[in-house]
Parts: sequence; C-alpha cells; structure tokens
Amino acid sequence: MHTWADVELRTADMGDARLSTRLALITADVARCPSSSIPKACRTWTRTQAAYRFFANPSVTPENILAAHLDSCRVRVQAEDVVLCVQDTTEINLTSHEATRDLGYLVGNGRRGFAVHSTLALSTDGTPLGVVDQHNWSRPDAQKGKKAQRHRRPLAEKESQRWLDALAASEAAIPAPMRMITITDREGDIYGLFAHPRRTGSDLLIRIAHNRALADGRHVVEAIEAAASIGSHLVDVHARPDRPGRTAELSIRTSTVTLSPPRVPSPGSHFEPITVTIILAREEHVPEGQTPIRWMLLTTLPVPLLADAVQCLQWYSHRWMIERFHYTLKSGCKLEDLQLETAASMQRALAVYSIVAWRLLWITHHARRAPEASCERVFLPHEWQALYCAIHNTAKIPVSTPTMREAIRWLAQLGGFLGRKGDGEPGVKVIWTGLQTLDLGARMYQIMRQQQSA
Repeated sequence: MHTWADVELRTADMGDARLSTRLALITADVARCPSSSIPKACRTWTRTQAAYRFFANPSVTPENILAAHLDSCRVRVQAEDVVLCVQDTTEINLTSHEATRDLGYLVGNGRRGFAVHSTLALSTDGTPLGVVDQHNWSRPDAQKGKKAQRHRRPLAEKESQRWLDALAASEAAIPAPMRMITITDREGDIYGLFAHPRRTGSDLLIRIAHNRALADGRHVVEAIEAAASIGSHLVDVHARPDRPGRTAELSIRTSTVTLSPPRVPSPGSHFEPITVTIILAREEHVPEGQTPIRWMLLTTLPVPLLADAVQCLQWYSHRWMIERFHYTLKSGCKLEDLQLETAASMQRALAVYSIVAWRLLWITHHARRAPEASCERVFLPHEWQALYCAIHNTAKIPVSTPTMREAIRWLAQLGGFLGRKGDGEPGVKVIWTGLQTLDLGARMYQIMRQQQSA
C-alpha cells in the first residue's frame, strides 16, 4: 500500500533504488510518530538499523533527500499566482550530545551544534507548499570571538551570504514567469540582498533593521515619518499570556526613496544606489498598558495605493510560518533529541524531518483552506476509520468519507483539543500529539479488521 511519502518522494533518485525506497519508508515512519525516537518510529530492529545506516551513509546528502520533495513542491506551486518565499535561520542545539562529533560552536557560553537557514514556500493565504531551500553549517572554533572582524571579510565569506544564496535557490525552484516574493525579518535587511540581481517577477519584502542613509541626505526613519498617512487598516491582534486580544487600527504611510550604498562595503563589493518603497504601519491609539504595533518594511514592489500597502502587510504577516516550521522541527519532531554519531548524520536526519515538519504544517492549514475536501488526502482508509471509531466509540464505519475539517478536529481531540466555542481551529501542536495516539490505534484497528475478514 502506498503511503503519502511514496507519493511525495516519487521522483527520489539517491543513486541506488534501495536508498530511494528507504527514504520514503523512513519518512513515513517518522511522520506517523513525529515526536518519537527513531527506534519507536521504525517499530522493528531491522528497520531501525536501516534508518541509522541511511543517516550514516556518506553517499546520502541532504540535497538529494530534499530534491524529490522540491519536485512535488513545484507541482503545488503551479496552482498559485504568487508564491511567498520566507527565509529564517535557527540553531540546532546538541550541547548535551557529548558523543556526537564535528559540531561547531553556537552563540552562548559552551553551546554546540550547527546552524540552519531554511526557505519555505507559501501561498498568499499562508498555506505551506514546501521547503525550497535549506542550508546548514557548523561554525569552526577558530572563528569564535571574532565578530568584530566580520566587516573585513568579503560578503561571500560571511554567514549573511546565506540570504543571497537562498534567494538564488528560490528563483531556481520557482522560475519565471511566476511571481515570487522573498520575505525576511530584520536579519535579512542587508544592502547586498537588495543589490543582488533578481529575475523578472522576483521581489523583496524585508522588515527594516537599519536606519539607512538616503540619496537626498535624509535617513529612512526621517523620510517615512515625514510622509502623510494614506489611510488605515484594521488588524486582529491575537491574545497571548502577556496581552489580551484586540482589534487594532493601523495608520499606513508609504514613501519611495533611494538608498545610498554603505560607506564601508564588504571587501570586493561595489554597490549602486537602489530605489525602494518604505511602508510604515503604526498603531496610533493604543489601549493603556499595551505595546503599540509598529511594522516598518522595505520592498522592491510598487506600492501606489493603500490596497497595495495592505497586501504587503498581509503577505508579511505570514512570515511567522517559518518560525512555526523551525518550532515544529524542534518541539514536534524532537530533532535535537536524536542520538546520531556525527553532525553530518544529524544534517541528513534534518532533511528527512524537515519534510515531516512541512507536512504537519500543511495538514494544519490545508484543513482550513479546503475543509470540505476528502480526508483521504491525508489519511489512509484504515487510519481515518480507526480515528472515527475511537472518537465516536463505535465499531460502525460511516457510509461516506469524512471531510478534512472533521478528521483533523477528531485527530486534534486525541491531542487534547477541546473544540470549545472560541477555540478556533486546531493548531500544529495538538495535531502532532494526536498523531502519536492515532498510530497505535490505527495499527490495532487494522489487525482486528484483518482477523475479522479472515
């Protein structure tokens, strides 16, 4: 019986048909129990040994593992008019893994592991379409404590080069004429990224980190503060432990400006002035005790109207999805708990678990985007049948296949979702927790059904 991993990774070419088959099997095993150890996910000693050999195999590369997933991502992308490519960096902390070799230093006293820069493709409504690029590296101890010397190195030798490399990889994955918007937080506010050549239809939307000098002698903040408001926009601010939910009215200003190149560029770099648009969205009337919302963005997109500025803000609001992706990798897939011998083995595992983390996010958001679709887009028949019987405390299977929304809410119930009025739709955490419970129940259900039909 084919699993979703067989379909997702159908174009896998690991140089050996056995390795390609093993990739799909490991990915499916991990997806069934994303928070489990490798032995628990693989179920048998033979499959566990095969997984460890796969992660230790020097002929297997993270790029080859992700290549088939990228092929499937390209198919999903074809259904979109605009694709958002969100980038971010995280660190995989393996300090407690004293036996794992070839780890580099991390920011912080005595921490060891490696850094990961991921790019996730999204639809304009925030549905994750796939991982279009991922780069990881271990920082050598020889570089530790030399932060002040970074400005002396060419951009290509700095970690900030990863933002440019990810842009190039995104353009290769999502070719013209499809429109593509690269989105980053403040860390991506690099002059070299704006100066980097882009294909037609490829634009940038970056949160401002630096109050850059402009060609007219002003600076970014001065220019946008002097601009008149072009209108306002209402946004819902979600409740958090430190603040109540509320509806905020944001005043929006825009200004098209020309940035001056850095006075001290990286060695070997030559930058020209660049024309961009600043967007400022600011909450003018703030409830007492609350921090005002303030977003300031730079974009290469034209923003002639209020509607264009609002669209940019809505697109940028989906940037948090890359943070959820990394959160799911660490907390949902327990990547940092894996016991593997080398950093290279961990990085191969990272590629597999990244496919699983993407799928967890996709399940969560696809149920919201297409709630009436058949749940068999996600579940095998025996899985949704076991889920239905467990939730409804019955052995009778329904005549019609449940919808995505129904099945995902039942799955979330297994993970602790109560579904009370005002709870909204379930999130990724209760879904990965529910999958842990469903895995054992679905296996037992399948065994009992086989015995009854024998």
